[in-house]
Amino acid sequence: MAESTTEVVAGGAVLAAAVAFLVYVGQSTGFSGGAGSYEVTASFRSVEGIGIGTDVRLAGVKVGSVTGLALNPTTYFADATVSVQQDVALPVDSAILISSEGLLGGNFVELIPGGALENIEPGGEIEDTQGAVSLISLLMKFVGGSATSDDTATP
Repeated sequence: MAESTTEVVAGGAVLAAAVAFLVYVGQSTGFSGGAGSYEVTASFRSVEGIGIGTDVRLAGVKVGSVTGLALNPTTYFADATVSVQQDVALPVDSAILISSEGLLGGNFVELIPGGALENIEPGGEIEDTQGAVSLISLLMKFVGGSATSDDTATP
């Protein structure tokens, strides 16, 4: 009988650890069911480097996540749906951009609050957007630009 009690206690501990792990994963990935958040939309020229579940940050703090991405067939822009915590009130003149964590880091969505007195309503749109910047195209412009400036500097 002692072996049976030990097995039940060990099984309960393993089960409790599994539930705690699932709760942690759910919270860290933003899969909390959407309670306490609202959605806003934004239209980007390019959403390269982000996907559904990408962090949305304000002043470096995660305040939401990307919940949807779709191509707008009329404008050929990428329409993004972003879920933001309910306690984060964004002014209507706020900006949203795709930022990089560094040269080797991933991308995230950054919110820059504006100064207007009115706030964006749930389901509203952030109009001031800046899409992803391709590091390769920047390097190509730098290399191409320096070669042409050397040629023009020679008499």
